[in-house]
Amino acid sequence: MSNVETVRGRAVVVQPEQGASYWQPVPANGHADPKLTPATTGCRVREHSHGDQIELQICFRGRGRVVVDGVSHELTAGTACFLGYDVKHEIVNDSPEDLVMMWVITPPGLEDFFKAIGRPRQAGDQAPPPFARPADVVAVERAMGMNDTRANG
Repeated sequence: MSNVETVRGRAVVVQPEQGASYWQPVPANGHADPKLTPATTGCRVREHSHGDQIELQICFRGRGRVVVDGVSHELTAGTACFLGYDVKHEIVNDSPEDLVMMWVITPPGLEDFFKAIGRPRQAGDQAPPPFARPADVVAVERAMGMNDTRANG
């Protein structure tokens, strides 16, 4: 069956409190909530690139910066970013308010990364004390298609 036929007539609606959610380790902190993934069908993200994935980012709320190939750009509601293969990028929330964004990555896989390095979260849970990334985080990233990261970055 073609990909077109597997999604023809299919719709998924995920409410804010539904779906997987994972507390994230330092330096990201906060939580990642991959809502629409192949299985269900969507702070700081340190510098990385994707060798085999294209990424679209849209900011809905908050203020921060997106650093693309070393150039810092303001990130506010309505900012959209297209990031092709091998483009280094980082997201920095340097304001006191939450930064609410949507990422679309194709082909998928980032949701597996959030699960691998995070801790399960339920709506309404209190944030845990900051916790470290796994010692093998770079190996986890490489296995999931992320490049240009550093163990201590």
